[in-house]
Amino acid sequence: MNLRVLIADDEPLARERLRFLLADDAEVEIVAECRNGREVVTAIKQKPIDVLFLDIEMPGSSGFDVLAQVGESKVPATVFVTAHNHYALKAFSVHAVDYLTKPVEPERLRETVAILKERIASKTALETHQQLSSVFESLKLGSSGEHAYPKRLLVRNGSKDAFVQTADIEWIEAADYYSCLHVGSKNFLIREPIKELANTLDPARFVRVHRSAIVNIDHVREIVREGRSEGSVVLQNGQRLRMSRVGWQHLLAAGRK
Repeated sequence: MNLRVLIADDEPLARERLRFLLADDAEVEIVAECRNGREVVTAIKQKPIDVLFLDIEMPGSSGFDVLAQVGESKVPATVFVTAHNHYALKAFSVHAVDYLTKPVEPERLRETVAILKERIASKTALETHQQLSSVFESLKLGSSGEHAYPKRLLVRNGSKDAFVQTADIEWIEAADYYSCLHVGSKNFLIREPIKELANTLDPARFVRVHRSAIVNIDHVREIVREGRSEGSVVLQNGQRLRMSRVGWQHLLAAGRK
């Protein structure tokens, strides 16, 4: 079967990578490429689209905004594309067909295309639209202006993806463009810089005590001051982490909340 695909991403290199990877499949036809939400809405109205690879962060409007503008009944099977894990989590939680994190991996894309073919071939488009209805519901609920912090994160666990409850994370360690989540005796790498995670997680619970470490204050046993600008945080499991002067100030601020 042939899949008529629309690629929506404001980054030319991201569109080019998807186009290149999809070119290996003779059953995939890329009928349009869009740079922003307005172009996506126009393209869907003008031509039949089976699959929409939709970037979440685009100029003017997000991928979720685009779905709302198109209308639930006209949204094609949608695969969210994101550079940030917390967006991937939202896409997954609202039952999108699938999600991909940048840079898109060839094997992961092949798995997604196989899912799309099976779903469309079995004529479950109606089910897809029903699942996407939760997207619109979440958009309505989110209009109140309240900020919802993630209660779980999606991580790679071997060859599979798994959820980690944020309450179970004891501390987070910087690892270049990744972050390492320390959960009991297990460690999980997540493709998210520690700076991005610090802006994503609930600041009343997660405090960046050092440029290379975030702690969950629910797992902190004691704080050791070793001078005006140095100190350390001791977790319930005995782990000792360095703490900067700014980190100490962040802990004090979190303790007042």
